[in-house]
Amino acid sequence: MKRIITYGTFDVLHFGHINLLKRAKSLGDYLIVGLSSDEFNAIKNKKSYYNYNQRKIMLEGCRYVDLVIPENNWEQKTEDIIKYQADIFIMGDDWQGKFDYLKDYCEVIYLKRTPNVSSTQTKTYLKG
Repeated sequence: MKRIITYGTFDVLHFGHINLLKRAKSLGDYLIVGLSSDEFNAIKNKKSYYNYNQRKIMLEGCRYVDLVIPENNWEQKTEDIIKYQADIFIMGDDWQGKFDYLKDYCEVIYLKRTPNVSSTQTKTYLKG
């Protein structure tokens, strides 16, 4: 079984997120999503519209996602890759090169983002 792991805030879930999750899942058999906790978002100076539990429920409802785990800090990725025996680590290409150090533990792939969609754009549009 090939295991894939990815991370994110996944606030205001949109088709760009779904595209990323679908493409990630297509590379393996089991997709693990590290979901940024509210506390970790605060450290990153991010504020989500939905809280962790709400975002977790949305991700768990996505047919491509097999397991959602909390992401509490930047450093846990190595531990998670080992713990969950991940074969591939995936992030959007806006993170290109930032996680290359994980190549010692698994394959690292940066996927192109879906053009013209982001949580920030969605939130801005909804504010009117």
